[in-house]
Order: sequence, then structure tokens, then C-alpha cells
Amino acid sequence: MPIQTQPRVPPAADDLAMVERLRAGDERAFEALVDRHYSTMLAVARVHVRTRAVAEDVVQDAWVAVLKGLDRFEARSSLKTWIMRIVANIAMTRGVREARSTPFSSLTPEGQEAAVDADRFRGTQDGFPGHWTAYPRDWRSLPEHALLGRETLELLAHALEGLPATQRTVVTLRDIYGCSAEEVCATLEVSAANQRVLLHRGRSRLRAALEQHLDD
Repeated sequence: MPIQTQPRVPPAADDLAMVERLRAGDERAFEALVDRHYSTMLAVARVHVRTRAVAEDVVQDAWVAVLKGLDRFEARSSLKTWIMRIVANIAMTRGVREARSTPFSSLTPEGQEAAVDADRFRGTQDGFPGHWTAYPRDWRSLPEHALLGRETLELLAHALEGLPATQRTVVTLRDIYGCSAEEVCATLEVSAANQRVLLHRGRSRLRAALEQHLDD
């Protein structure tokens, strides 16, 4: 069996330019970097620490570490991936002190739970075993206000918060903050296969919550 390795996310040309500006003490460059990555850093930190307040402290410590470590950035990965690894390392250290955290990669597998409830499919005695009993609804037919209404968005936020930590983090990084699969794998140190499984399970649970809400 081939050994799975983490994908390498190479730095972009603008990463190298940003690093040079930061090394030169460009405050506007630093402000732009904070605006670009703060929310994602907070999501990564939340995997390992108990509260948002602690996660915010972790992010502040990470920015200090980023600035101090700029001379050691060797462009072996993207600047974003390098920053997220710093956040993850600091968060794991803080989490250990809180006596509640384990590395993200040790949490993935989460058992073999199904991403979709088994009763959504036809049984072995049916003429079409394994097929949907009723296909998922096409939400394109719904009015836009039903999909974007405050109640729906609040329900989705609540459902996201209720996901297992690993699924919540992967869905948040991919679907809210727009990280690529390669960036998520490199940042969280999970294989491409685990990332896909976690994303699928998380999205499926969110869809199930939305289906129940929209079909009522």
C-alpha cells in the first residue's frame, strides 16, 4: 500500500513579496495580512482550546511568533499554510495546559458513522436496494428569502457548532473561509482522504438539518 503524504502547498509570488514587505517593517502589509487570515486562524485555534477568548489569545501569540519567525520562512509552503501551522502548534500547547486537547490528526478517524441516516435508503428487500426512498429536495425551487432568511442562517450556524470538532473545522475552513483542500490538509496535517471524508460528513449533517427546517 502506498504511503500517504501531506500535499505541499507552494508559495505564490505575492507571498514572497508580502514577506519582504513584512521584513522591511511595512505596517500596512501586516494589517492586510491580519485582515486576510485572522478568521481562519481563529477557527484553527478553536479546535484545540476551550473558549473563543482563549482562541483569540492563541491568535495574538501566533502573530507575535509570525513576526519573530519571518527570517526563518524558507518558502517551502505557502505563507498561509506556514501561519496556520504556527497557530495550530501554539493552540495544541495551550490545549495541553488546559488538559483537554489532542492533536487534530489523532481525532480523525471518528468511527464509521454514516453521513446520511440509513432510513433515507431502500432496504435489501426492496426492488431497488440502496436507492433513495425520496431524493433530496432541489432547493433551487425555493424562494431566495427562504434560503437566506435569518432563521435559516441561525439554524445553520447552530448546526455547524454542533458538528464534531474535526468536521466543524474542515467545513469552516473549506466553505466559510475558502481554503483549498491542499491548504486544509497541510494546516491540519490530515491526509487528503480524511479531509474528504470529514468534509462530506460535515456537509451531509448540515444538509440534513436544513432539509428538516425547509421541509417543515
